[in-house]
Amino acid sequence: MRSDSGHIKWLIEEAVIYKEFLKRWLEPSNLERLRPKLEFQTGVLAGFALIASFLLGVTHCSTLEAIQERLDEDLQKSLAEVVPSTLHDNDLLQDTVTVPSGEDSLGANETTVYIARKAGQITAVCFKLAAPDGYSGAISMVMGINRDGEVLGVRVINHAETPGLGDKIEAAKSVWILDFNGRSLLNLTDAQWAVKKDGGVFDQFAGATITPRAVVKATHRGLQFFNRHRSELVGS
Repeated sequence: MRSDSGHIKWLIEEAVIYKEFLKRWLEPSNLERLRPKLEFQTGVLAGFALIASFLLGVTHCSTLEAIQERLDEDLQKSLAEVVPSTLHDNDLLQDTVTVPSGEDSLGANETTVYIARKAGQITAVCFKLAAPDGYSGAISMVMGINRDGEVLGVRVINHAETPGLGDKIEAAKSVWILDFNGRSLLNLTDAQWAVKKDGGVFDQFAGATITPRAVVKATHRGLQFFNRHRSELVGS
């Protein structure tokens, strides 16, 4: 795959070739000869298509960096909500490890784990995951876990749940999501990782049990994923 600078250079080279081609093709003597032919009309359409493709390519390349910067800013903000700044002095986006997660039901075959370090020592990790069984579809989340396996925070970053009911999983709409803070596989049994309606310890929403149930199950899977890969993530 070409780098961004390489792609732009390639586009410029292509533009020069097209320019020379059009220069020859648009010569009056050539147009006079071609105008009666069907191929002329086809060539005109092809020329406009090439120009449009070129302009789209240039636009894409010129906005690619800005789009990536915005995505990085949004991700940085989400990570900051689940890993306090007091726990790290490194750039989380630059300190990562990719872990196979196809069997962990996190929503991806590989998961990028962001490592938090303080004075060189690993203090916490955070990663994105998904609850595929939300009421209105998948619920995208991010969670932070300290090196002892306790949840530092969970945040929902994208969902399509019903406004006024399922959207209480958002920190901006309710404090419900904060109940995960401090929870771990050691201070709750597997059975307790459920909403109260299912015999667990987490509240459900009136008229919207499916949504919190999905988030609780996904958070539990996130902790199990951390526990299975603990040695490669935090070293102990």
